[in-house]
Parts: sequence; C-alpha cells; structure tokens
Amino acid sequence: MIKNVLFDLDGTLLPMDQDEFIKSYFSHLVMKFVPLGYDKDKLIKSVFNGTMAMVQNDGKMSNEDVFWATAAATYSPAILDDKDKFLTFYTNEFQNVKNVCGYNPKANEIISFLKQNNIKIILATNPVFPKIATKSRIRWAGLNENDFILYTTYENSYHCKPNIKYYEDIVSLLNLNPNECVMVGNDVDEDMCAKKLGMDTFLLTDCLINRHNVDINQFNHGDFDDLKKYLIENIKK
Repeated sequence: MIKNVLFDLDGTLLPMDQDEFIKSYFSHLVMKFVPLGYDKDKLIKSVFNGTMAMVQNDGKMSNEDVFWATAAATYSPAILDDKDKFLTFYTNEFQNVKNVCGYNPKANEIISFLKQNNIKIILATNPVFPKIATKSRIRWAGLNENDFILYTTYENSYHCKPNIKYYEDIVSLLNLNPNECVMVGNDVDEDMCAKKLGMDTFLLTDCLINRHNVDINQFNHGDFDDLKKYLIENIKK
C-alpha cells in the first residue's frame, strides 16, 4: 500500500526538454555575469564542474559546499565573493528560463488527489540547484512549496541522483518505509534506480529520458492519466 509518493520535478511535474533548459540556463547566466567581468568559457566550465562534483558527492559535505569549493578551484576563489550575485541571478534573470518549460495542469490535479487522500508527498528533484531556484521551478509547474513535506535542494542534500544514497537520505530523514513509497520520474537512470531501495517506481513518459535505451516495460509507465490509475489502485489496496 502506497503511503508516500516521491516526485521528480524537471521533465515530470514541470514539462521540459532538458537540453533546451540547460541551453537557456547557461545563456542567461552568461548574459548576467560576462558584463561583470567573468570569462564566458571559464564561467560555464566552473558551473559545469561544480555540478558534476555534486553528482559525485560522497556525503562528507553538503552539495552547496561541494559546488562552491569546486567552482572556486576551477575559476578562482574570487568567485566566492559573488555568491550573493548568483542568488540574485536566480531571483531575476533565471525566471526567463521558464519560457522554455511547459505546463501540465494534470500535475496539479495529481498533487491535489494525493493530498485529499492524506498521502505524504516529497519532491525528489536532483539537488543541484539552490532553494530559491527550486522554489521558482515549483511555481512554474503551477504548484506550491507547501505541497511537499520535503523538497531537496543543494543546501539540504549530501548526495545526488542516481546515487542510491540520495534516496536513502530521504528515507532516513523522514523515517519512511521504502516498501510504502513510489518514485515517479521521467529519467530511467536517475529515478527508476529507487527500485534498488525497495521502492515501487512509475516512469512518466511525457518527457522521457532513456539514455541507454532500457526496456521500459519492466517499470510501471505511462502518462499522467496512467499514473492516476496506478495510484488509485495502489492507494486503495
């Protein structure tokens, strides 16, 4: 019986083409910081290296600390003096990235359905962004941060997907039984790996990411209508 539902955000609750999102994100980042004296290529490399370091985080530091340590080592320690400017970027210029994202009202409908059935909802979005950027993407999806008992950000996380320890951290923090959880996401590698922990999974295929052409028939899968049917069946057992 499902008592807890974990949702991915990008490409799941918030429709998007990941490549277009990244392209727009870096474009606005460059437009913000190059006029401030940053070298374009070095800036992009610093953010990319910082992100990759978070994905490989061994849990000794928060993702936030890992990101900035790596960015400082790649660019120069001077980048640390502009941390506030980066947060301002997410408040302002980053909001334009919404233009390459879609909107699906069924995301809100499924969240409302789960709340009506007293199901705990966790936003298990890969925590490579600060809280301020994650809150924005939640709004872009037509949702509210209070819809979730937890949403992962680089400030409150010590691992990233597809590291199974990312899911272990959530289970431990919220005292969840993995057998009472389902992870819903669009990425075969990053989201479906939750099965290793004993969670059930549902692969949302609207914005499917399947890098290795895995046979998706091994997973519960489909669109939001299929997801709701699956949830009704498994919540009411």
